[in-house]
Amino acid sequence: MLKRLSIAASMSVTAAAPAFAHLDPTAHGSFMAGISHPLFGADHILAMVAVGLWASQIVVNSGNRRPLWIVPAAFVGTMALGFLAAVAGIGLPFVEPAILASVVALGLLVAMAARLPTAASAAVVAIFALFHGHAHGGELGTAGALQFGLGFVVSTALLHAAGIALGLGIGRFAPWAARLAGGLTALAGLSLAFG
Repeated sequence: MLKRLSIAASMSVTAAAPAFAHLDPTAHGSFMAGISHPLFGADHILAMVAVGLWASQIVVNSGNRRPLWIVPAAFVGTMALGFLAAVAGIGLPFVEPAILASVVALGLLVAMAARLPTAASAAVVAIFALFHGHAHGGELGTAGALQFGLGFVVSTALLHAAGIALGLGIGRFAPWAARLAGGLTALAGLSLAFG
């Protein structure tokens, strides 16, 4: 009986512990916290993989390989600027709605296999990246920014690479599959927004 009460007590303490969408804020500030941070938010994963998918579609459709690194680099670079702005205390309105909009919009761009010039594609992802970076910086609090920032930049680049690999892998043989993934991404973004 005492063992059952002990188990029940530990389960209730665990259930009463605060739930964090990402890592425990007190764990922020390390490189590994930065690496794992984007992996704990469906909105971040969906948007970042979609950037890679879209970049791969542009390459498959045009034969030009430059978008393969320009589009993701625009996202990563502008995301870092958004992060620095948040750490510096510079506010940005509508951060969470813009992040959710990025999931829907990027999903739709992939679903439509949108063909924009490379510079325009980079500008589109850069606008959304500013909000993603600001959210990362806003959640950091007073913990060390450099290691955390480097970690989530690496993690973001890896998510882009995963999207590129997926897109190039299926884009040549089943382009409809990438478009389907984009449509599902947009639907997931809507469910996050209204769920």
